[in-house]
Amino acid sequence: MVPYQRQDDVKGYTDAMLTWVSGRGRILIVVHDNPDPDALASAMALRHLFAVRLNREAVIAFSGMIGRSENLAMATLLQIPLTPFPIIELKCFQVICLLDSQPGTGNNSLPPEARVDIVIDHHPMREQTASCKWVDIRPEYGTTATILYEYLKVQGVSVGTKLATALFYAIKSETQDLGREARHPDREAYLSLFPTTNKVLLNGITHPPLPREYFVALHDALENAHCYGNVLVAMLKRVQIPELVAELADLLLRLEGVETVLCMGHFNEEMALSIRTSNESINAGALIRSIVTGYGTAGGHGMMAGGKIDHVPALPEAIAAMEELITKRLLAELGVEVTEPDRLIR
Repeated sequence: MVPYQRQDDVKGYTDAMLTWVSGRGRILIVVHDNPDPDALASAMALRHLFAVRLNREAVIAFSGMIGRSENLAMATLLQIPLTPFPIIELKCFQVICLLDSQPGTGNNSLPPEARVDIVIDHHPMREQTASCKWVDIRPEYGTTATILYEYLKVQGVSVGTKLATALFYAIKSETQDLGREARHPDREAYLSLFPTTNKVLLNGITHPPLPREYFVALHDALENAHCYGNVLVAMLKRVQIPELVAELADLLLRLEGVETVLCMGHFNEEMALSIRTSNESINAGALIRSIVTGYGTAGGHGMMAGGKIDHVPALPEAIAAMEELITKRLLAELGVEVTEPDRLIR
């Protein structure tokens, strides 16, 4: 492993990484399943870096779906070239990069035995990541996009309007306009990128038309939300778009008197989970990994985290049983007494 060492070593690190990549064949960039703006912008930036510095074209692959309206608008309006992972032949690529995710996290579709050469992420280091060749893990950063922006800066690569819009929106959405887990590098990148963004495209991304499924999920979340003191648990039942679970967790965290939210939604024989908290003493990533132990995979950091429970049949009783189990685990981890909950909508 060649780890990233210090902030003042970005130039040397990226020089060495680019030299290593230049001597190899085809390049694949993999992002996590159901990619969010941070993953999409980071992939777009790394692809641009390879194109400008090495005159090499990389393929960006993703699995799942881009269902959240803002994310779909971003991919469409900024013309991000994306290839479905299921049609990728891994053996045809000599360089494999993994962005905004890590081996073994369960949120990407790389096979467990797949070789990963480059890992760039802002989540805590995972054990399997240590076996990769080039590793740049910075959990102190608010976004992976900020790391890629630094790569472009130190390499003297110009950032065009569409790429600037992508990187800016990634930082904007991930940190909620620098209000959540943003650090000095994120703030610098945010302010530097804004003048170059296309404001019309940015407006189209931040205010896209919403599908009927959004309002159905919102209705289910409100109908099935229960408060245990300052903890809110919302069961969305079956969802058509898995990303709505995280989107509604963000929304429900704004409820007065609530500081931690867990949302759950069933999709394709899996239970999608999302945790949001405003309590800085809670590590959302550690919390969600604890409550899914033995049933699924999860990851995250600080104030936001997500995960999934595998193999949950699409039967009301099976869904309800898993919801009850996960709720009890959450309350136990937070030290909240299990009492009769207060329904959000009585």
